[in-house]
Amino acid sequence: MRLGLIADTHMPGSLQDLWPEAIDAFDGVDSILHAGDLHTLDIVDELGQIAPTYVARGNGDVGIIDDRLQDTWCFEFDGIKVGLIHRLPSPERKSPASINKYIERHFDCKLDVVVFGHTHFEGLYQLDDILCINPGSPTLPRNQALKRGTLGFLDIDDGQISATILQITETGLSSHESIVPIQTSWV
Repeated sequence: MRLGLIADTHMPGSLQDLWPEAIDAFDGVDSILHAGDLHTLDIVDELGQIAPTYVARGNGDVGIIDDRLQDTWCFEFDGIKVGLIHRLPSPERKSPASINKYIERHFDCKLDVVVFGHTHFEGLYQLDDILCINPGSPTLPRNQALKRGTLGFLDIDDGQISATILQITETGLSSHESIVPIQTSWV
C-alpha cells in the first residue's frame, strides 16, 4: 500500500494549480493524506481524482466545511495506525514526553505513524514507537518564496513502514538535497 503525503499547499494563494510534477507523482497511490492549510477545496477535488484524499484542518482552513476535512484522522492501513493532524510540536522545541502528551490529547487511537504539516519544513523522526513525518510544502518550502518544494510517501508492506520525502523538480521528483533520500523502515 502506498500513501501520498502533502501539506501546506496554500492554494490558490501560492499557485492557481499545483505543479503538474506533484500531481503526476501521486499517480497510483492508494490514498492521499493532506496535512492541512489548503485554503480552498480545489486541491482536494483535484487530488481526489487520483485517490481518496483526506485533510487535517489547518489554521488556514477555518470555515471550510467538508467531510474530507477533520481536525484529526486516525486510519488503519494494512494493520498500521496512521494519524493525520496539521500541527505537531517540534522535537527541537519540546521534549518527547510533551509531544507524546500532545498526540494522546488529539488522537483516540494508538498510532504507529503521525503525518503533520504547519511548519513548511520537511522532516522525518522517530518518537518512541511513533514515526513522525512532515512532507513539507510543495509550493512554499521552508516558508520561502514560491518554488517547487517537497512531498512524501508512506509505503506499508506486510507490517513494514517505509517513508520517503522527495524534492519536486521540473522533470519529476528527486532526492531532497538536505535530507538525502530518506528510505528508512520501521516495524
